[in-house]
Amino acid sequence: MSKNLEERIAKIEQEIERLKEKSDSSNNKSNWISEVSGSFKDDDEFEEILRLGREERQADCNPAKE
Repeated sequence: MSKNLEERIAKIEQEIERLKEKSDSSNNKSNWISEVSGSFKDDDEFEEILRLGREERQADCNPAKE
């Protein structure tokens, strides 16, 4: 029984190490937000999307009285 428990603990420790390595490698990736920030600058279609979204949110906040 203790052999089985030792094997299970060893597997758990290996999995923890794998997850730590995965986490460390994902933290080294560049910040994707900074990569796309400003990519729609002076884009008329994107400005229209923003305007329509703003109107939709305002309509949700101020529902029409029935």
